[in-house]
Amino acid sequence: MTAAGSPGPAGLASSAARGSRPVVDAEAPRRIMGLETEYGITVVGSPVDVNPVLASSLVVSARRRPDDISWDYSDEHPLRDARDDPPDPHEPVTTDDLGLTNTVLDNGARFYVDHAHPEYATPEVTSAHDAVRWDRAGDRIVAAAARQATRSLPEGGTILVHKNNTDGKGAAYGSHENHMVARAVPFAALVHQLTPLFVSRSIYAGIGRIGTEFTGRDVPFQLSQRADFFEAPVGLETTLRRPIINTRDEPHADPRQWRRLHVITGDATQSDTATLLRVGVTDLVLAMLEEDALPPPIGLLDPVSAFHASSHDLTGRRSLERRDGSTISSLEIQRHYQSAVAAWLDRRGATPAQADVAARWDEVLTIAEDDPRGLDGIVDWATKLALLERYRERDGLDWDHPRLALVDLQFHDLRPERGLFLRLESTGRVRRLVDDAAIDAAREQPPPDTRAWFRGRLLQRFRAQVIAVGWDAVIVDGGGRSYVRVPMADPRRGTRDHVEALFTHAESVSDLLASLSSPASPAQQG
Repeated sequence: MTAAGSPGPAGLASSAARGSRPVVDAEAPRRIMGLETEYGITVVGSPVDVNPVLASSLVVSARRRPDDISWDYSDEHPLRDARDDPPDPHEPVTTDDLGLTNTVLDNGARFYVDHAHPEYATPEVTSAHDAVRWDRAGDRIVAAAARQATRSLPEGGTILVHKNNTDGKGAAYGSHENHMVARAVPFAALVHQLTPLFVSRSIYAGIGRIGTEFTGRDVPFQLSQRADFFEAPVGLETTLRRPIINTRDEPHADPRQWRRLHVITGDATQSDTATLLRVGVTDLVLAMLEEDALPPPIGLLDPVSAFHASSHDLTGRRSLERRDGSTISSLEIQRHYQSAVAAWLDRRGATPAQADVAARWDEVLTIAEDDPRGLDGIVDWATKLALLERYRERDGLDWDHPRLALVDLQFHDLRPERGLFLRLESTGRVRRLVDDAAIDAAREQPPPDTRAWFRGRLLQRFRAQVIAVGWDAVIVDGGGRSYVRVPMADPRRGTRDHVEALFTHAESVSDLLASLSSPASPAQQG
């Protein structure tokens, strides 16, 4: 194992301080991001058949309360396409259309059933470091819910959840990233600049897998579980003909100012470093895009084939064809972006969080350029590969041996006593960036610097009066003859600084609503 020294939560800022670039105000305009993870689920040992939909419903229901509230779908438009100008006003989704088991958590997150999987969507956060923290909190919430749901099965049955992306039988499920981006950025610029970035990032963002479910490909082990399932460069779908750049135009914010970049290429990483880079690198590149500061894009001749080839290449050095007739490797693509971001941060300054992401990105690429297997203990795929190779060497196993497939799956088991990644991490053999206390706090508390704080505190204080919740609005019973819809179109408002004093002094939802509507309210002035 590579040495897995961890700076801990306090070490994040200190590692950034070692660089020479100027540090800007940590309270610079906040960027909004979040993660959504669909978990693999199966039931073993049950004397009766329990299909994945029922099992997922049992897991999510384990977190529901008798007074639980509905999800507000009135602003959900999953078929609205960013390529439509003006956007096509598709009918909103309704609960009746979906029939999903759903709950909203006190930490501001959403936990629900989607496509026969339990899915956890983090609350909105403003840094990749917080994305790691609330994502890890989600893993523990889901694992605890699975343990509780197991008690409802006939004796002998167990519900298992895995943080992975394929069942090994031809089905894939997602781990999506979301970023709020200025609508002024042309969508074509997002496509041209982000496609090479996503195609080449499996070297740190992949969780690794044995083989492939697609015939005609000799792949003993590859970097990404998701890559082989992508078939199109650009498109609206997320489950069929999956595109590298998803065009869903559903901002969950003021659509005149913002769009939400919905990234569906990612693997469900457990490594703190990998999750940090999945989210943080994209955030840095988007910040440069908003300032029109990126160099000309790298045009790949066939991005889909390049994505597959990049995942199948454990060295990061395989040549990928460009439209101009030249070639470039995944590591070279990543260095293209990393060098541009580093120079940009040197010119304008970086927040401590940005500087830390940039430093860890450079570290990971430097190790990979020497020997990608040196990322063992730092990113998921390399840690899994080292584990599998120890089993192969000890027992003389070929790559297609069923025992290795079981090890591959058990790597992602969310039970701390059984999951191989979690067991390695508990022994200090995997680098950690956030400690148990911070993760456990995030299971109960929302992030303080986004509208998730208002959502979470509202649930904690006045859950009985909350009728429905969405990302950008809540509906409450204010005690009158009609319900009151409280819009939250700006994810950067409704923070602890904006509204905590109002909660402290409010005896009821009516008091809170009156305070929110006052011109003197920090929520109005923020």
